[in-house]
Amino acid sequence: MDVFQNLANNLKGKNRTIVFPEGTDPRIMGAAVRLHNDGLLQPVLLGDKDQLSTVAEQNHLSLNGIEIINPDTYDKSAMHDALLERRKGKNTPEQVDQMLEDVSYFATMLVYMGKVDGMVSGAIHATGDTVRPALQIIKTKPGVKRISGAFIMQKGDERYVFADCAINIELDAPTMAEVAIESAHTAQLFGLDPKVALLSFSTKGSAKGEMVTKVADATKLVHEKAPELAVDGELQFDAAFVPSVGELKAPESKVAGHANVFVFPSLEAGNIGYKIAQRLGGFEAVGPILQGLNAPVADLSRGTSEDEVYKVAVITASQVK
Repeated sequence: MDVFQNLANNLKGKNRTIVFPEGTDPRIMGAAVRLHNDGLLQPVLLGDKDQLSTVAEQNHLSLNGIEIINPDTYDKSAMHDALLERRKGKNTPEQVDQMLEDVSYFATMLVYMGKVDGMVSGAIHATGDTVRPALQIIKTKPGVKRISGAFIMQKGDERYVFADCAINIELDAPTMAEVAIESAHTAQLFGLDPKVALLSFSTKGSAKGEMVTKVADATKLVHEKAPELAVDGELQFDAAFVPSVGELKAPESKVAGHANVFVFPSLEAGNIGYKIAQRLGGFEAVGPILQGLNAPVADLSRGTSEDEVYKVAVITASQVK
């Protein structure tokens, strides 16, 4: 069965709520209606009800049963106090008022205050508009200093996790180790037994340099922090993926040749890598899935489709603890 169908089946009856700040976007609205009609979650659309109704009519959609919140008419007094406390010493009451005029901050506060379980945004807004409020308000999980972005790569029965492909331009060894651990957790969410490869242009010292040392150091940190995980590095991609090459280049490794989670040494490498797999390899890339936050928030691509919004929302709802 398709991995997303498994996640969807597990969501039924749990009544998870996901807020969509970009409610008037037809892709968002179409996905929200499908999610509601399929009984997977309770979508919350933000926007003016009349404007939403107009968009729904134009796209032959029914909003019956879907909660709509208009930030312009919402009583923000409790939200204002909660955000002011959260940003104590960093923002004035007037600045908090301005922040809550931003639909991304408003939606993030709904998550923070427990009004909804998670948020999906980014079809219209830039990544920073989604990530910044999440970092300032929801913040990272204990023990995690940086968030990261993973893609689920799927083709037929094959599925893999690629990270970080969305957030951190440069990764030092501690950050790369965090990405590896969080990516393993993401893999487990999809029913994968994670075998994590930390990628490089070197395999087990075949090349030298600071970039190679960084990946080797990151691998050591993962072994210290999460000794239960199957993790190895530094590995070239062919050594991580192809059994015969893994056996040749890293014969003692339990990961080489069998990896299903690939951690790239930089955003440049990760972004290029997932797009090559998508465009040349025919893989579907779903994400990015933000990892490391205290509550699930997803950042869509602005070129996203309705189907991708649907799937990212399923993933986001599945991340709820």
